Amino acid sequence: MNWWGRIIKDHFLGFHLAANIFVATSVLWIILGQFAKLDPIWAISSMVASIDPNVNLAYQTFRGRLINAMLGCTIGLVFLTLGGVSDWKLPFALSVTVLISSYIVHVPQMWRQAPITAALVVAASLTHHSSKTGAEIGLSRVGEVILGCIVGLSVTLIMSKVWPPPEAEATAASAKGGG
Repeated sequence: MNWWGRIIKDHFLGFHLAANIFVATSVLWIILGQFAKLDPIWAISSMVASIDPNVNLAYQTFRGRLINAMLGCTIGLVFLTLGGVSDWKLPFALSVTVLISSYIVHVPQMWRQAPITAALVVAASLTHHSSKTGAEIGLSRVGEVILGCIVGLSVTLIMSKVWPPPEAEATAASAKGGG
């Protein structure tokens, strides 16, 4: 099948995703880059990982990222408060985060977000040789990641109303008795 055939067969889902990402990236660039004068790359990378033309998939990813980001942030902060700055905090913090995420919290969507977030929080203190500065930078990054997730889900919801993906159109038609 040629590339045009794939586009038609997939109901332009690639275009849906590209449009969603274009809108969400623009929103984040304006909010963080223009208004807050922050580098929006953390928020944009988080948004790309959580956005989807399918609202249900986007919501599941958003939920998983949010829960696991909160877990990673909490464990990262706990490790920052335990004694001074040490290079060994990072591998221990990430390992503990993975174990808690896997066996206690057990939200499989985006479970890797938990150790990634813990790494953001702990590594900032290692690179700045200060737990306080590291915590501030780490929490700022976590906030940017969460903002990216929120914008990704919001754009998915709005765009699904403006340009419904094929699954949404089929669901709406069957709900009306047409399918």
